[in-house]
Amino acid sequence: MTAEPDSYDTPWKDAIERYFSEFMGFYFPQAHRQIDWDKGYTFLEQELQAITQDAELGKRFVDKLVRVTRLITGQEDWIYIHLEVQGTAQTEFAERMFVYNYRIYDRYRRPVASMAVLADDGLNWKPQAFGFEVLGQYCLFR
Repeated sequence: MTAEPDSYDTPWKDAIERYFSEFMGFYFPQAHRQIDWDKGYTFLEQELQAITQDAELGKRFVDKLVRVTRLITGQEDWIYIHLEVQGTAQTEFAERMFVYNYRIYDRYRRPVASMAVLADDGLNWKPQAFGFEVLGQYCLFR
């Protein structure tokens, strides 16, 4: 018997796709102000699946990859936004965000903003960063 998809999955996906600008304005207002909404945006569902298929680091609730254009004076600049809606507390969450971020960057060689909405019931679970230091070299993803 296969598990049924989480009943919260579809409404989040629909809301993000139908109201992407409003979603960004509500959850990430600073980022919203930096996007050129007149240029439109593109959801890259298959591309994200290809990037993350062999990097399963825990259950994903909802995730999206969107190509947008930043507002930069005098030039056009498109970037990627990686969105996650996380429905449960998960120890590996920050690491998974890091892995997906660098995989997207590695594939497209464009800046990637990884953003998360924590939709779990835990008031004390707030992942902040993933990083490591080895031989004097530091890697930190916040």
